[in-house]
Amino acid sequence: MLKNSSLNLLCLITCVCVNQLLTHSSIGAELNSEEKQILAFVDTHQNDAIGLIKESVNISSATENIEGVKRSGEYFKNQFNQLGFTTQWISMPESLKRAGHLFAEHTGTQGKKLLLIGHLDTVLPGGNFRQNGDKGYGAGSNDMKGGDVILVMALRALNSIGALNNTQLIAAFTGDEEAAGHPIEISRHDLIEAAKRSDVSLAFENSVRDTVTTARRGSSSWSLKVTGIQAHSSMIFSEAIGDGAIFETARILNEFRLELRKEKGLTFNPSVIVGGTDVTLNGPAGTASGKANVVPRATLVHGDLRFVNQEQLDRARHTMKTIVARHLRRSDASITFEDSYPAMTESPGNLALLEKINQVSQDLGQGKVVACDPNERGAGDVSFVSPIIPSLDGLGARGSGAHGPGEYVDEKSLNDLIKRTAILIYRLTR
Repeated sequence: MLKNSSLNLLCLITCVCVNQLLTHSSIGAELNSEEKQILAFVDTHQNDAIGLIKESVNISSATENIEGVKRSGEYFKNQFNQLGFTTQWISMPESLKRAGHLFAEHTGTQGKKLLLIGHLDTVLPGGNFRQNGDKGYGAGSNDMKGGDVILVMALRALNSIGALNNTQLIAAFTGDEEAAGHPIEISRHDLIEAAKRSDVSLAFENSVRDTVTTARRGSSSWSLKVTGIQAHSSMIFSEAIGDGAIFETARILNEFRLELRKEKGLTFNPSVIVGGTDVTLNGPAGTASGKANVVPRATLVHGDLRFVNQEQLDRARHTMKTIVARHLRRSDASITFEDSYPAMTESPGNLALLEKINQVSQDLGQGKVVACDPNERGAGDVSFVSPIIPSLDGLGARGSGAHGPGEYVDEKSLNDLIKRTAILIYRLTR
């Protein structure tokens, strides 16, 4: 007769074995023979993805690094050429100060026509990819060269069984997603035109846990200019001089903070400010000079707004204009706005794509996939095409630290994400 401890151990082993059998039988239960071949290819080549990420991250391609972005484009161009895509580098006018975009196209008539969106640029300079355990560090490792590689590896898996034959796929890797060139009408013209020739868009910004993106916030920039009367500091707050430019700017920004934070999904950020007797502000850089015994004459502020839909943006702009118009005595203020990325609004088509990828994930034994809260996502290129065709984003790499010096990709999750992408594309193009 078994003792209690031995009996418990036997039961535990039996439960684990049964659970493994059930899990194994559920994975692939809804997969056809070609889909299983696709998964086998991914398993066989799982180390290739890390190699591609390393090579691409080691190409420094911050948005403003024109030559670096072009080298990044050349690298991925070679990947698409090997898959039989026709590739094209689309240059931008010199006035935009942007490198351009890589477009790669595969022609066919079978199934849905897909637009596959990635980007080549990073916020910080790249290079110096390094690994520590299951983490791969470097600018763009997570946002979004990791996502670009997931797409490339998924296409390789499909190509290995001839599943790309007779399919219509356009891969659009923009060179300025992190800071889109203006005017937008030029920098996003080719992306929008590609959407018009497609049925569905899939974008490969970084994944967030067990979610994909059916809606994401847009972004808009704003510029505030405040002027006051320059005078001896002993005269500040007097009827003749007033409160000066910096106090007026502080009032405006604080009222922005109190009013704009009330609405869910709306954020406002003054990113750079200069104030004094003489000020300049050009994009992200500025200068200021002044003396302690002088009332400041001018202040310049630049910032952004993040919003969930156009109506929310319109309300925020109206509120900001109203606050600015209430300027203090002996001061003046004006605010201007510039459109950047529109919001990606949730739609029935986007939700239908969510259901498809959720089914794929469950068929692969990876669990349920749900929609990401738009408040967790910033702006992205998919927002330009989502009004035209059903779209899904957040299909890229998992990791953390995007836009910061500690950015990394979670290497152990790559295999599952490549499989999920490959099977989703396979089913959409059948």
